[in-house]
Amino acid sequence: MSILIKWLVSALAILVTAYLLPGIHIASFTTALVVAVVLGIINTVVKPVLLILTLPITILTLGLFTLVINAAVIILTSYLVPGFKVDGFWWALLFSIVLSVVNWFLNQLKTK
Repeated sequence: MSILIKWLVSALAILVTAYLLPGIHIASFTTALVVAVVLGIINTVVKPVLLILTLPITILTLGLFTLVINAAVIILTSYLVPGFKVDGFWWALLFSIVLSVVNWFLNQLKTK
C-alpha cells in the first residue's frame, strides 16, 4: 500500500510541476502515472550508472553536475513516454528542481 501511495504522490507532484512550468506538457493524469513509473525505473537503473561514470566531473563541480544528470534523466523520460513533452534542457533542469521541491512538500503533507 505504501508503494501505491508514493506512486500517486509522485504523479501528483509531476502534474503540479507541469502546471507550474510552461515548458513541460503532460496529456493526462494517466500520463503522469506512467511518467512516475518510468522516472522511478530510470532513477533506479540508469542514474546510478551515470553517476559512477561521471564521478570525476561531479567531484570537480562539487556535485553540481548531478543537476545535469537529473535533466538528462527527465529528457530521456520525455522520449520514452508519449504525452510527456519537455521543451528543452533548461526546462528539464528546472523541472527536476521544482519536482524535488513539490515532492518534498507533498511528502511533508502526507506525514502529518
